[in-house]
Amino acid sequence: MSIIIFGSINMDLVVQTHRLPKPGETVIGDHFVTLGGGKGANQAVAAARLGTSTYLVGRVGADSFGQELLAGLNDFGVNTQGVFIDKTISSGVGMINVETGGENTIIVVPGANGKVDQSDVNRLNNILPKTSLLLLQLEIPLEAVEAAAIAAKKFGVTVMLDPSPVPDNFPDRFYSLIDIITPNQTEAARLVGFEINDQEKINKAANIFLEKGVKIVVIKLGKNGAFYATEKERDFLKPFAVKSVDTVGAGDGFNGGIAASLDRGLPLKEALKWGAIVGALTTTKEGAQTALPDLKMLENCLINWVN
Repeated sequence: MSIIIFGSINMDLVVQTHRLPKPGETVIGDHFVTLGGGKGANQAVAAARLGTSTYLVGRVGADSFGQELLAGLNDFGVNTQGVFIDKTISSGVGMINVETGGENTIIVVPGANGKVDQSDVNRLNNILPKTSLLLLQLEIPLEAVEAAAIAAKKFGVTVMLDPSPVPDNFPDRFYSLIDIITPNQTEAARLVGFEINDQEKINKAANIFLEKGVKIVVIKLGKNGAFYATEKERDFLKPFAVKSVDTVGAGDGFNGGIAASLDRGLPLKEALKWGAIVGALTTTKEGAQTALPDLKMLENCLINWVN
């Protein structure tokens, strides 16, 4: 089959410097790089790198960044025919300043991502009949994301939501459209309204999501692995141990890995292993899309990892 990612596409402008400037101050930077980003694009690359037929639906601007972003996605094997080139606005950008100690400041300009609307959902409808899973995030307007989920349900397509970033008012009606939800601890806490700092609270949060209509709950616990729950089973998945150097894109790799494995018809526990390994391997290199592993790397790790 194939999967669709409906979401954001950004160009990240990353400056490394020995320290961040104070208001009104100029400092000399040490290094500058442009990197393809956006949660939608990152998750699409993660799945495509694993050999999955992957469509991305979203928007870029009619600028040099848009052209560069599309070229990079195509090089990774992502089908970008569903990406609209919007001539009225710039591509989305993230301006990221990182000092030597790791502290950073980020300014995100949504650009074309903020213009995603029903017309983009209409393009999505043309692809949904040949798709097994639709992967969503929340870096584009919530109304468009909800409309995409409604469209997917009409075609019997599995809907997976990475609820990041969590909006101030997430509508309860949305939960019944979600088959799989994958928040991290912080995101889950915002959605359920209480801190998730022990096993009892994790179970309580999972129960709330299930009661609201979600079929599968996966809560990412960082260095502690992940927790998953359905109406019939629940358990912890230990982390895949690696030496991390950069955690950017790890969550996107986790989601892309799960989506790719489910498209292959693998059971949930195996799909979570795929996600855990892809997410972990992404942290062993700098960057997001360029750090995502391919299928051979994943398979080598599956052979040697006993959960």
